[in-house]
Amino acid sequence: MRTFFGAATNKEIMSKILIVEDEDIIRTALRKLLNRNKYDVEEAGSVSEATNKYKLGNFDLIISDLRLPGAPGTDLIQMAGEIPVLIMTSYASLRSAVDSMRMGAVDYIAKPFDHDEMLAAVKRVIGKSSARKQQSQEQHTDGDNQAAIEGMIGSSAVMKSLYAKIHKVAPTNATVLVHGETGTGKELVAHALHDESPRRSRPLISVNCAAIPETLIEAELFGHEKGAFTGAASTREGLVAAADGGTLFLDEIGELPLEAQARLLRVLQEGEVRPIGSVESRKVDVRLIAATHRDLGKLSREAKFREDLYYRINVVQLKLPPLRERGKDILALAEAFVKRFCLEMDKPALSLTPEAIQAITTYTWPGNIRELENAIQRAVILCENQTEIDHEQLAIDLDLVRLDDDPHEFAQASRASNSTKPRNEPTEDLSLEDYFQRFVLEHQDTMSETELARKLGVSRKCLWERRQRLGIPRSKPTQK
Repeated sequence: MRTFFGAATNKEIMSKILIVEDEDIIRTALRKLLNRNKYDVEEAGSVSEATNKYKLGNFDLIISDLRLPGAPGTDLIQMAGEIPVLIMTSYASLRSAVDSMRMGAVDYIAKPFDHDEMLAAVKRVIGKSSARKQQSQEQHTDGDNQAAIEGMIGSSAVMKSLYAKIHKVAPTNATVLVHGETGTGKELVAHALHDESPRRSRPLISVNCAAIPETLIEAELFGHEKGAFTGAASTREGLVAAADGGTLFLDEIGELPLEAQARLLRVLQEGEVRPIGSVESRKVDVRLIAATHRDLGKLSREAKFREDLYYRINVVQLKLPPLRERGKDILALAEAFVKRFCLEMDKPALSLTPEAIQAITTYTWPGNIRELENAIQRAVILCENQTEIDHEQLAIDLDLVRLDDDPHEFAQASRASNSTKPRNEPTEDLSLEDYFQRFVLEHQDTMSETELARKLGVSRKCLWERRQRLGIPRSKPTQK
């Protein structure tokens, strides 16, 4: 049986619930259902009756119909303050439900609902509310809040603030949305949240939604039955089920197809997953951590990402700062990478020259930590019979020339250091970014992603990341 973090399971501690519903039959049936499941229930037929008869702050949860005589049920959201409000609606339209959540409703449920669905929603909401109350009551010293996290380097103010938030949210069961540019270390945050949670002994399943083809992503996540589609030679458990009892980390969730988003929403709403081709669902207890570099709010307004899913995953949002905004952390990371790669490659300890330090700390690092790590690794590899890494090695290795510098110098340095460029290189002087963009736009209609990546001398993943950074939409190649 699925358990919910913070749910009321002790008979001596009964959660208090207020039902606000104008239809007597529904109100009575819901009261009896909750009473049978050890909840202390009060009821009212309208917003005015609820506020006149009761002090809303005395309840753990308010369940209210959306359409009520007089004021709508959503008016209770602001009146209740910190008390969560679960909205019921017989107008099972996505718009009314999403509008309720925009106004601050903790969740919604469409009528008619079955008993299990309602009980699951109540347990989930009360569990999250209890976790938040516990967090607000806990007193942490600055040292506890800002304690560094294993695997993460940095002591800047923005990182200390991030550490404090991770320490607070990790022990809860709350869904977390990690937002940050590519290469900022979103997966490290997911590991930290999992390692400091009660689920640490269970698996952490990481999935890059952008790395799996659209035709396979649903089967990978939710599993499939034998013969469910062409090529399904056997039954296969999905990654969601594999994470049961643990944590599911979905990186680049903004790339998840809309069909898969609908299935994921069911996992979050009902706590169950149904494999493709199956008629039976399986209960799962999974904590979701999602990550993206995209503006999901904007995508949802453009109908490119489900609004209801966005509001469900955006419970706690952690923002990872880009490397260029982390000040002294840049040098600390660079020195840590030098030390690590020297040990891995069994090389004598190397240090950075003042010129190299200046180059590292003034470069904007569009690829963030991942780009810095690769730069240092290449410099260590190419540093032979020396004790220091100088700025010239770094510049040759990764063209550490800023895009606002002289484009003629940049293009010359780029062509001299890159022997894997595609054929038919243009004669005019272009920056690497300009050249990349022009080549992709000119050839993407006739080449597959694999062919483009091969011609550019990069991996498919690198090609995708640069597309995202430069805002180059992907188009399908013309059929020959």
